[in-house]
Amino acid sequence: MRIAVVFKDRCQPKRCHLECIAFCPPQRTGSEVIWIDPETGKAAISEETCIACGICPKKCPFDAIRIIGLPEALKVDLVHQYGKNAFRLFRLPVPKKGEVIGLLGPNGIGKTTAVSILSGESAPNLGHYRRKKPHWDDVLEYFAGTELHDYLEKIADREIVTAIKPQYVDRLNKIYSGRVRDLLSKIDRGGRLPDLAEDLSLRSFLDRDISQLSGGELQRVAIAATMLKDADIYFFDEPSSYLDIYQRLQVAKVIQTLSKEKYVVVVEHDLAVLDFLADHVFLMYGEEGAYGIIAQPRPVRTAINVYLGGYMREENIRFRDREIRFESHPPRGDWKAETLVTFDALTKRYEDFELSVAAGRLRKGEVVGVVGPNATGKTTFVKMLAGVEAPTTGNVAGQWSVSYKPQYIESAYEGTVRDLFATAIGKKAESGYFDSEILEPLRVRTMLERDVSTLSGGELQRVAIALCLGRDADIYLIDEPSAYLDSNQRVETAKTIRRVMEKERRTGLIVDHDVYFVDLVSDSIMVFSGEPARTGVGEGPFPMREGMNRFLKTVGITFRRDADTNRPRINKLDSRLDREQKSAGEYYYAVEETPKAA
Repeated sequence: MRIAVVFKDRCQPKRCHLECIAFCPPQRTGSEVIWIDPETGKAAISEETCIACGICPKKCPFDAIRIIGLPEALKVDLVHQYGKNAFRLFRLPVPKKGEVIGLLGPNGIGKTTAVSILSGESAPNLGHYRRKKPHWDDVLEYFAGTELHDYLEKIADREIVTAIKPQYVDRLNKIYSGRVRDLLSKIDRGGRLPDLAEDLSLRSFLDRDISQLSGGELQRVAIAATMLKDADIYFFDEPSSYLDIYQRLQVAKVIQTLSKEKYVVVVEHDLAVLDFLADHVFLMYGEEGAYGIIAQPRPVRTAINVYLGGYMREENIRFRDREIRFESHPPRGDWKAETLVTFDALTKRYEDFELSVAAGRLRKGEVVGVVGPNATGKTTFVKMLAGVEAPTTGNVAGQWSVSYKPQYIESAYEGTVRDLFATAIGKKAESGYFDSEILEPLRVRTMLERDVSTLSGGELQRVAIALCLGRDADIYLIDEPSAYLDSNQRVETAKTIRRVMEKERRTGLIVDHDVYFVDLVSDSIMVFSGEPARTGVGEGPFPMREGMNRFLKTVGITFRRDADTNRPRINKLDSRLDREQKSAGEYYYAVEETPKAA
């Protein structure tokens, strides 16, 4: 089965020489394969007459065309198509009462579409995209005799009430105003707010205005607002963003309590949290913006290991070029390099918060992961190094230039991504190094002609990281780079940061809460602790083993290493492994026994 996809936001016929038409072999012999649709003003492709020669995708100057060959058997699995030469979704996940069902896959391959269908917001058109309004009767007939039929029948008859936690929680304070308590009380019809306020640690900001909340606080408010609704099925889209590791586990435990009597579906890119939270996972693969395929469900451990390996044995599908591997031991325990920055014992005092950082140093070519609970001063320390904030006491010694990517990013720039790079980093934006070492692995190249204001959260994050890495600097301070990135993008981003630091002998300081990301990107670790929003203590950098053990000891969590992949896995609190590792002081590097059954 051949599908042709035209990315309408990239296709710009008025700015090219219509290379797709000019170089198409059948077109040159008189067969109409590609034309400019008068309604949309964009290219349109006939899938029936296309011979899949692969010339038009290569010739398009805006990378707006894909010609993809898929197994013929997928024709019967087509669930939804957005239009001619537009995105297609094959198959649907099946929610189950009593289980947390996870969806795992790259951004842009249909997770939002699947959630929209399962929540009843839209009906699938089964590929009949010319119909103005799909009919649920056709959908139910199509799924007759399957496990999904009974669930969709209840959705069609409006017998199921749904609640959805949105992905982009940092926009909530632009939509709502007023006190957090007032907002949540309006939703709370079952009197559950006091318990949830305790479980999600909301009490400290219940009486604050929603406009004053941080990203992590907004995330917990959004989760609470979703859980307070009296629904039959709950959807949580990236519930861990902006939360520290302890808060992520708190949220995971609360979500698990819902699944005992309700349907629960979670989209999550933090693999450690997904492993802890979900029972079964539907892997999704495909190509961003072109098509998405939902595989059969797997137990969570098996699903994540298959995802990291990139090969589905049962389907004989390889969806990743190389396996993602984790080191079972710190990659650079005996680090020796020239010192770039030394800092005294630093303090920073505010009206309600005080940060103390022990003396330390940063070395050339070193990537330092910065970990610790939210609101303990990590970002404040980064700003002091960047010169954005001055320490109350202590000095930072050395001469260096800084490139800083803040935690919260906005699309305020008016113009294209290419214009943004040209304005911010000048001639380097057109260099082969910037293109091959930064734009290509971060998959930013295809966004160059798009307006910055049209980018999604994940796309904006990748552009901000590329912009930070593209500047000439000695120190790169990157705050929460994993937010809104899918698991594949997180891995590529971690590799890109490490590669740039090593090749250029630059120093990286990376603040993040995704343990997998920190594990992949870091040579050493700075650890922050304290009482959130009141006091913070920063120490390090430490070698990886020492730093991770110090950090996890402060939050009371242990990880084991998967016997097959070496990936970190969270131990259940007070389990045998948890107790044994705590007594041995090995909070992070212990390897689990080989499971009896995968």
